[in-house]
Amino acid sequence: MIQYGLIGAKLGHSFSKEIHSQIADYEYNLIELSPQRLEDFLLKKDFKAVNVTIPYKRDVIPFLDEMTDEALKIGAVNCIRSDGGRLIGHNTDFDGLISLIKHAKVSIKDKKVLILGTGGTSDTAYAACEALGAKEILKVSRSKGQGVITYEEVCEEHYQSNVIINATPCGMYPDIYNIPIDIKNFLELEGVIDVIYNPLRTALVSEAINKGIKAEGGLYMLVAQAVAASEFFLNTCYEDGLTEKIYQNIYCDKSNIVLIGMPSSGKSTVGEMIASKLDRKLYDTDDLIEKREGITIPEIFEKYGEGYFREAEASVIREISAKSGVVISTGGGAVLKEENIKNLKMNGKVFFVDRSPELLQPTDDRPTAFDKEQIMKRYKERYSIYTSSADVIVKNDGSIDQAVHKILEEYK
Repeated sequence: MIQYGLIGAKLGHSFSKEIHSQIADYEYNLIELSPQRLEDFLLKKDFKAVNVTIPYKRDVIPFLDEMTDEALKIGAVNCIRSDGGRLIGHNTDFDGLISLIKHAKVSIKDKKVLILGTGGTSDTAYAACEALGAKEILKVSRSKGQGVITYEEVCEEHYQSNVIINATPCGMYPDIYNIPIDIKNFLELEGVIDVIYNPLRTALVSEAINKGIKAEGGLYMLVAQAVAASEFFLNTCYEDGLTEKIYQNIYCDKSNIVLIGMPSSGKSTVGEMIASKLDRKLYDTDDLIEKREGITIPEIFEKYGEGYFREAEASVIREISAKSGVVISTGGGAVLKEENIKNLKMNGKVFFVDRSPELLQPTDDRPTAFDKEQIMKRYKERYSIYTSSADVIVKNDGSIDQAVHKILEEYK
């Protein structure tokens, strides 16, 4: 018999197993089911309790013997407990989403809210916004329906909306650069909530943050609903603060450590030491470019020019930004493309390894910093970009150990 787990169509992106391992001591499995296998799984009832994720939050309802008031009100189920063979459906997404909205400090009361999507999670979002006192709530979909408007209608008639909640899978790993709606014309937008938690910061959330709008992804909701689900599974209550503790642990574990800075500032050495200490994989963007192109960076500059190199660099950064829980060491000029930093921050915290220019050493393998004069010039040109791009500035004029210690201290 399966003890506990998560059922859904595709679960390669899921953090649920790691979260439940920190909640209580029980076996928790990820169980991918096709629609054909879902019925057989529920009829067999060969489990103690399971969470339910997309696209099955409504599909499981006909197989249940009972639903809690919370699940009945929302019309969707995200966890099922087997009580002596009787399947009881419950919904903890409501409390999870309320917790996320409060954690993000996004105000819903008396606001006009757009909910993107029409699935089970959108029903939860609607109920949460009602409970929080929204003035007007509109569901948005590609197709018009009863109580549902289209994206075209939103852009034409509802651009004055105050809050957007993404309850669709658009932007979820591995397609992390997809965005469900363009927010540039929403001049009264105050908050963005995205239920997607992988990546940690979706393209939609990133865009909002870049505009100075309060925004947060779905990890806090995931943890909060998991804690509540575990209480339902085991008929127990956990201490206050458990959700915040696990959230911080998971966020730290999944967040990348990204190093930016001048050539010879120590990024590669610092990155190697951090990766070793944390038992993480290190990705050096310059190394990846050379492997992909089959020639050295100076040869790329000589043969194709800097413009070609920067495009190759952006392509590599776009690819590795989708990874989580790794260390990324970037080339000195990676910050010159704004999109690189935006992509790196989707799953990472950016550290500027700042070594004073008089300590930087020119070498032949750095085409834009091959002598002292070039180093000083590049340092002055890029310094403000490094500082504005970084989440944390780490001075590296002392020992490498000191820089590593500072980064790990700030990271945790």
